[in-house]
Amino acid sequence: MGIFSRQKESKELALVFDIGSSSVSGAIFEIQKSGIPKIILSIREPIIFEEKIDTDRFLFLTIKSLEVVASRICMMGVGRPSKIFCVLSSPWYASQTRIIKLEKNTPFLFTSKLADSLIEKEISFFEEENLNKFLNTDNKIRMIEFKNMKTMLNGYVTSDPFNKKARKLEMVVFLSMSSDSILKKIEETISRHFHNNDIKFSSFAMASFTVARDMFVHQEDFLLVDIAGEMTDISIIKKEIISNSISYPLGRNFMIREVAKSLHCTLDEAKSFISIYRDGHASGSVEEKIEPIVDRLKTEWLNGFQKSLVNLSEDISIPATMFITVDQDFMDFFSEIIKTEQFNQYTLTESKFKIIFLNAKTLHGITTFQENINRDPFIIIESIYLNRFIC
Repeated sequence: MGIFSRQKESKELALVFDIGSSSVSGAIFEIQKSGIPKIILSIREPIIFEEKIDTDRFLFLTIKSLEVVASRICMMGVGRPSKIFCVLSSPWYASQTRIIKLEKNTPFLFTSKLADSLIEKEISFFEEENLNKFLNTDNKIRMIEFKNMKTMLNGYVTSDPFNKKARKLEMVVFLSMSSDSILKKIEETISRHFHNNDIKFSSFAMASFTVARDMFVHQEDFLLVDIAGEMTDISIIKKEIISNSISYPLGRNFMIREVAKSLHCTLDEAKSFISIYRDGHASGSVEEKIEPIVDRLKTEWLNGFQKSLVNLSEDISIPATMFITVDQDFMDFFSEIIKTEQFNQYTLTESKFKIIFLNAKTLHGITTFQENINRDPFIIIESIYLNRFIC
C-alpha cells in the first residue's frame, strides 16, 4: 500500500528510477523552474551478483531490485510524484544516431508532415536492424526516445526549418528503443506502488551527453564513457552531436568473476581481494597472487576499449577529452588503465587523454539536496536532465 505525505503537495515532485547492469536506484526531486532541481530522496539497491549471467535470470534479479527500491520510496511518504521517469543503461536499450537525407533537383517545401514521414521511415529501419539486440525479446520493440539534434537546409544549420524551401535536407537524429516485454515488466513493477501508468523512458547516454555538453560549453568534441557492472558504453561526440556509440560486455564485474575463478574463491572474497589490492593494503602474499591476475584483466578491458575506439573513429580523430561515469571506488583504478594507453600510436588522438569524472565533486552546484541525502552522481545527472528538458 502506498503511503504519501501531504506536507509537500505545494511542490511538484518527480520520481526517477535509474536501471543499470549492477544496481537500481530511485530518487524523488522537486521540479524547479530555475532548472536546478532539489533532490529530497535517493536510494540505491544492488542487483544480486552471480557467477554466470543467464539473461532471463538477470532480468528477474533486476526487476527484483527495482521492486525493492519502488517499495522503499513509496513507504517513506515524502510526497506523491506527478511525473515518473525511468532512465535505462546498457543492456536494457539500444541506440543509434542516424542521418536522414532528402535531395531534389527542384526546391521543395519542408513541412512538419514531410518531417514526420521521413522520421517514421527511419524509425522503421532502425527497428528492423535492432530487433535481435535485446534480452528476452518477444520480437516486439518500443521506441523510447527520439531527439532531433541538428537540421540542415541547403547545408546550413537552422533551428526553425519548417515551411522553408530547399533542395537539400539533412536531419541528424538520436533514436533509442527497448524490448516491449522488458518495458512492461518495469512499468508493472512501478505501477503497483505508485498507481501511475504514464512512465516516460530515456537513455543514460542522452542524459549524460546533455549534461556534459551544457556544463562544458567550450567542449564541442568529447568522449562519454560509462563503466558499469556488466558493460562499458562509449559515445563519441563531434560538434555537439552524438556521432556514434558502442558497447562491449566488460565492466567491473568481469574482473571480480575472473579473480574468483583464478583464486578458487567466492565472489565476495574476490571483491575483497580486489578492494584491498586497489587501495594498496594487500599483504605481500595476497599481492603476489592477485597482481598478475589483475594485470591480465586490465589488459583485457583495455583491449576492448581500444577496439571500440577504433570502430568508433570511422576515419575521424578521437577527441582527447573524456567524461567518465563509474562508481567512486573504481575511479582511480580505471583512470590509471586508460592513462597507460598511448593512442598516439594509432594516430587517433592529437594529444593525451584529458579525463574528467562526472562525479559528485564535478557536478557540485547543478542540483540542491535535502539534508543528509546521498550525492549519487547518476541521479544528479538524470534529475538535472529531466528537470530542464523533459519536465
